[in-house]
Amino acid sequence: MQVYITDIAAFLPNGPIGNDQMEGVLGLVNGLPSRTRKIILRNNGIHQRYYAIDPATGATTHTNAQLAAEAVRRLAPYPDFTVADIELLACGTSAPDQIMPGHASMVHGEVGGSHCEVASTAGVCLSGIACLKYAAMSVALGLSKNAVATGSEQSSSYMRARMCGTVRPERAEKLDRQPALAFEADFLRWMLSDGAGAVFLAPTPAPDRLNLKLEWLEIISHADTMEPCMYAGAVKREDGTLKGWREFTSAAEVVESNALLVKQDARLLNEQIIPVVISRSLPRFIEKYDLKPDEIDWFLPHYSSEYFRPIIAEHMREIGFEIPQERWFSNLAAKGNTGSASIYIILEEILKSGRLKKGDRLLCFIPESGRFAVGYILLTVV
Repeated sequence: MQVYITDIAAFLPNGPIGNDQMEGVLGLVNGLPSRTRKIILRNNGIHQRYYAIDPATGATTHTNAQLAAEAVRRLAPYPDFTVADIELLACGTSAPDQIMPGHASMVHGEVGGSHCEVASTAGVCLSGIACLKYAAMSVALGLSKNAVATGSEQSSSYMRARMCGTVRPERAEKLDRQPALAFEADFLRWMLSDGAGAVFLAPTPAPDRLNLKLEWLEIISHADTMEPCMYAGAVKREDGTLKGWREFTSAAEVVESNALLVKQDARLLNEQIIPVVISRSLPRFIEKYDLKPDEIDWFLPHYSSEYFRPIIAEHMREIGFEIPQERWFSNLAAKGNTGSASIYIILEEILKSGRLKKGDRLLCFIPESGRFAVGYILLTVV
C-alpha cells in the first residue's frame, strides 16, 4: 500500500523576533549585552525566529505539547475533517515538557478529539522523522486508515538568561576565527527557536490538491563509532562518555553543573558532522535506490547554520551527487532552526508556495548531531 502526505501544517508562536530583539526577549546574561550575539548571527544567517514567550511580559505562551497541538489543529486534509478522525498520533521532539508521560500523550491531551493510538519518539532532530516513519508504516500496513505525525520544539525555555551561564572572554575572542564555536552551550541561545509542524498521512492522495507520495524514508545512526556531540541532562567526561543527571550526588550539583542545559561539542561537530552524514551515509542510498542528482528537482536540507551550507555542497560534489544551489530550498533565515520541526516547516512552505508541480521529486536531508545520525526522505509530487 502507498502512503501520501495529503496535508501539512505549521505553527510558529507569536510574532517574528528580529536579531536586534532577541536579547530583549530572552534576557541579558549577568545584566550585560552579549559580546557574541552579532558574530554568531552573522555566521548562522538567521534573520528572524519565533519564541513561545510574550515579549511584553516574558511569560511562556505555549508549552511544547501546545505548539504541536496547534499545528495538528491547522490540518485540513479534507473538507469535513476534525481531530476526532485521527487514528494514530505520532509525535517527536528533542525536549518534551516533562520526563513522563510521553510527549504524544501530552499532545493528544491538548488536541482532544477521540481515543486513538499514540507514539512518542525520542532523539534530537531525527525524532521528527522517526515518528513520521512509524506513522507511515502503520498506514502502509493497513493498521490505521490515517495517521498524523508531528515535530515540535520549545527551545526558548533553555535559552532564557536565567538558564544560561556566562560567556568566557577567551571564548568570545575566538569566534571570528572559529565560527563553529557558536554551537557550544554558551552560544546555542542564538541558534535555536520554537515551532511545530504536522503532516496528515493517508493511503490515497487527496483529489483536490497536490500531495506528496512517500517513496522511501531512511534513518542511519553512526553511534557505533561516534561519541555524543549534542546532549542535555548530562555532562561530558574527558573520555567522551556522558555522566547523566541521575549519577550526580544531589539535585543542587545537577543545577550547579548546568547538566540540564543543551550543549554541543563544537570541535567534534565541526570535524565530523558533514563527512558522517553526507560522505559516509548518502552513497549507500544512492546505490540502494539508484539515485541520480539530475532527477532530484528540489533538495530540502535541514541545517542549523548557513555556515554548513557550502560544506554540505562540497561533500556532495566529492561523492558525485551535486545538486545546483538553485534547486535547494531552505527557510532557515526567516523561520529559524526549530530542530525536529524544521523539516515539517520547510515542507509546509514549499508545498504551499506554488513552486511545485506534478512529478517533482524532493530529497529531504535531516542530520542529527546527538551521536551522529541522518535521515533522508524521497517524496514525489502527485
